[in-house]
Amino acid sequence: MKRLVTLNDWTAEDINEVLSLADTDLTNQLHGKMAANLFFEPSTRTRCSFEIAEHQLGMARFQLDEAGASVQKGESLYDTSRTLESLGVDALVIRHQEKAFYEQLEGISIPVINAGDGAGDHPTQTLLDLFTIVKEFGSIQGVRVCMCGDIRHSRVAHSNKQALERLGAEILTSGPEEWRMPEWDVPHLPMDEAVKEADVLMMLRVQEERHETSWHRGGYLEKHGLTLERARNMQSHAVIMHPAPVNRGVEMADSLVEHSKSRIYTQMKNGVSVRKAVLAVCLQKKGEKRFEAIS
Repeated sequence: MKRLVTLNDWTAEDINEVLSLADTDLTNQLHGKMAANLFFEPSTRTRCSFEIAEHQLGMARFQLDEAGASVQKGESLYDTSRTLESLGVDALVIRHQEKAFYEQLEGISIPVINAGDGAGDHPTQTLLDLFTIVKEFGSIQGVRVCMCGDIRHSRVAHSNKQALERLGAEILTSGPEEWRMPEWDVPHLPMDEAVKEADVLMMLRVQEERHETSWHRGGYLEKHGLTLERARNMQSHAVIMHPAPVNRGVEMADSLVEHSKSRIYTQMKNGVSVRKAVLAVCLQKKGEKRFEAIS
């Protein structure tokens, strides 16, 4: 059994195993296993896709959020997790507002799957993004991905950059200067140039809840976002991605969310397949035969 807290701990072979497995039928492959979903931050897509993935895998599952957990009484995340492990849970899926929350859980022996940690990592979102790119272009090698917007506060950007580079993608960035990552040695382009250069425009939500200072939406779309006019200058093969939720009319024009170039809802669909594959790999016993497609 293994955990997925950050893709930095996974090899390229591990990542490719999930991407390959996501293309197979895993129906009821984990029948009899049980997952606990602990979400201490709001979530729609990640939480629901994990629930659906667990259902399709045949797993028993239950939800625990902060309002119903003993963390409200001062219990540590470790003690909550250790309790669930003792009760027979086979895997923990956790979203938490604290960056690197999983460092508290080194003593937990069942798989821990990071469903998002503050402004840190979001490994399953990265995996579904990688899967979406592979399905679109056949490979990640050589694909030019431009991350656009609130890069500094985005766990998706941080998680995606390293994985994409490891698999051979070329990274570009665009967005407000104060939200860029100057320590990233990548080109930072104005949006008017980025739309012409990228194979994938990876739009990012403005993370208002993580900002230390106030932010005003007025004029953001025109200056830094994806307008209809800019979209017309995209390469013919290029696509639009976004981890969602989308601030329509802020990061991108409303009509582009479901445009023919948009893969946003494809990403959501792929999230179920990828999270099934993650659960299957994490719950696979050491030395056990790898999962195979059902004929």
